Amino acid sequence: MKILFLHGWHSVPGGVKPTYLKDAEHNVINPALDDDDFDVAIRTAQAAYGKHHPDVIVGSSRGGAVALNINSNDTPLVLLCPAWKNWGTVKTLKPNSVILHSRKDDVIPFADSEEIIASSGLPPETLIEVGSDHRLADDESLSVMLWACNLLASGEQLPWLDDEQQSPVTSSSTSKSTSQEDASYTCDACGEEIVIPLDLTEGSSQTYVEDCPVCCRANTIHVQIDNEGDAQVWAEPEQDYD
Repeated sequence: MKILFLHGWHSVPGGVKPTYLKDAEHNVINPALDDDDFDVAIRTAQAAYGKHHPDVIVGSSRGGAVALNINSNDTPLVLLCPAWKNWGTVKTLKPNSVILHSRKDDVIPFADSEEIIASSGLPPETLIEVGSDHRLADDESLSVMLWACNLLASGEQLPWLDDEQQSPVTSSSTSKSTSQEDASYTCDACGEEIVIPLDLTEGSSQTYVEDCPVCCRANTIHVQIDNEGDAQVWAEPEQDYD
C-alpha cells in the first residue's frame, strides 16, 4: 500500500507515525511541509500526491488540514486530530474518511472533530476516540491508524457504518457490540465470530491479547466504547499465518 503521510506543525519527516506505517511494510511518502507558509505546504503535498498517486492519505494535526485542502479526488483520508479550524478554508470531510482523536487532546479540541463530522453530514462513528494526548503515538493509536489505512485503502467503509454488517473480512476484522454486556469480533486466522464480554470498568479504550477459543491463535483485541456505552471491537493477528 502506498501512503502519503502529511506531518504536523514543527514535526519532521520520519517521525513515530510514518515510521510505524513503514515498518508495517507500506510505501510511505513523507514530504517535508513548510511550517510558516500554509500555501507552500499545500503545494508540496499536492505535488507529492500527483507524483505518487497514494492509496490513502494520513494527515496529522496541521497535516490533517493540509490533507483536507489538497485536491485528493476519491483517495480516502485518515486524519489524526486534524487542525482544520487553525489552517485552510475547507470545513467539510469527504465520506471515505475517518478521524482519530483523543478526548484528552489539549492542543486541538476533540469538539473540533465532532463539529466537522456533523457539518459534513457523516455518522458520528466516523470519529474514533483513541489515545490519551494530541500525539497519538501510543501503541493502540498507532495500531488503529494502521487498521484504518488498510480498511479504507481496500475500498471498504468502517464496518459499523454498514447497516447489514456484511463488509468482507480484511486483515483486521471489526464488529459493533450487540449490547453493553458483550461484543463480537472475527478471528483473522479461522474466520469464526467470537463473542467476548465487555468490562466497562476498564475504560473506553482497551487493548489486550487473547487466544481464539476455536483455533487457539492469538489475537490483539481492540475495544472502543462511546459515551452511550456502545462498543466497536476489532481484532488483529499477533502474527501472520500461512
